[in-house]
Amino acid sequence: MAHLNRRDLGLLVLRAGTGAVLAAHGTQKLLGWFGGGGLEGTTKAMEAMGFNPGRQSAIAAGLGEAGGGVLLALGLATPAAGAAAAGAMAGAVAVHAPAGFFAQGGGYEYPAFLGFTAAGIGITGAGRYSLDHATGHVLDRPWVVAVAFLGTAIAAAAVVGRRAQEQASPDPAPDAESEPA
Repeated sequence: MAHLNRRDLGLLVLRAGTGAVLAAHGTQKLLGWFGGGGLEGTTKAMEAMGFNPGRQSAIAAGLGEAGGGVLLALGLATPAAGAAAAGAMAGAVAVHAPAGFFAQGGGYEYPAFLGFTAAGIGITGAGRYSLDHATGHVLDRPWVVAVAFLGTAIAAAAVVGRRAQEQASPDPAPDAESEPA
């Protein structure tokens, strides 16, 4: 029997815990589980938070959290899973940033922690006790890390940037175009 490796066991515990929390949050958004709003409620919430189109934003956030979380817990496609979860958390950080850092005041502390943890696991790899290891790391190659994190960074920056621009621009007066000149 192979010697139990503490580093790999620690990664398993970290992956399983972080992945389960992310998956629970994502299923709230997508399926309404655990008291969540489901896709309809999340769509409305996304629109209220300035993420447009709301339905696509809800699906992306839910899949990033639920899908990324499940894959992290399993240790499968770990770079892509970590990047997807971190990207979803970047959106959450943008929403909570105006309230400051600490979660007790509505701040971004918690989503930032989840995002950094997911990113750290995605970069480090899943360890020996994972499906990535069992499959010969087919989906856990250095180029996958680079592509996943670069793609997620570009997508998150575009989404968060578009939201910030829309929130900064003043709303046009209602029916301004239909009034006679």
